[in-house]
Amino acid sequence: MNEKFEHLIVRAEQLMARLESVLPLPLSAPDWASAVAWRYRKRSSGHGTLEPVRHVAAMSLSDLKEIEAQKEKIERNTLQFVEGKPANNVLLTGARGTGKSSLIKACLNAYAAQGLRLIEVDKADLIDLPDIVEVVSDRSEKFIVFCDDLSFEDGEPGYKALKSILDGSVAAASPNVLIYATSNRRHLLPEYMAENMTYQHTADGEVHPGEAVEEKISLSERFGLWVSFYPFSQDEYLTIVAQWLASFAVSAQTIEAARAEALVWALERGSRSGRVAYQFARDFAGRHRG
Repeated sequence: MNEKFEHLIVRAEQLMARLESVLPLPLSAPDWASAVAWRYRKRSSGHGTLEPVRHVAAMSLSDLKEIEAQKEKIERNTLQFVEGKPANNVLLTGARGTGKSSLIKACLNAYAAQGLRLIEVDKADLIDLPDIVEVVSDRSEKFIVFCDDLSFEDGEPGYKALKSILDGSVAAASPNVLIYATSNRRHLLPEYMAENMTYQHTADGEVHPGEAVEEKISLSERFGLWVSFYPFSQDEYLTIVAQWLASFAVSAQTIEAARAEALVWALERGSRSGRVAYQFARDFAGRHRG
């Protein structure tokens, strides 16, 4: 009997060892001194890790032109956060290539010396947000959890996890964590024509959205600060082109001569965004610098 019992124990221990090898491990803290920004990555085994970003884009707030109002709001909110004052989760929405992501990176560079840190999380990994918050909750630094190009399809699991974090649930609340997200959709979920039929008209003339519409609106409303970005005018686009060309040491005379070519570049791409301006400046500077 004893031999059988010992054999069962050995088999049980072997089975537990095999299970431990395939089950995801708890998220462990990285070497916080190694970087100011990290990416959360999920392995095929289901184990998540925080990987340091060795080279953060050298973007400064002064590099970003023609978005002064948006920059003032984001910088003010970020500074409040860094100083330990009340601050809001932020949703940046609007036209592509207008500086939404660049503005967040520039804020990181501006306030990293004061303890600001950033963790980038893909939309598909938002279900692990509580684990990420738990790892950083006892740190003295202030962490921006950054999700770029955020939008959801109906039923995606990350939707509820993000909603819980924004609500400040007991498991998720932490004064040293804010969510900054960018999106081309203001309400983050697809909107369908059929949903317009769910609006209710009351006797006094008021219009109330149906439950499906309310649910789509509710997530974006949980962000305390909304910042909208708009397509650039021709003059604004040319101002951004000139700024980037100057950063590449192109002379003022050459910058003026490049205006027509910059407009053609934008026309070919169907956009006068800051991203297009930067891409033109790199191409033009590469061709005209000796």
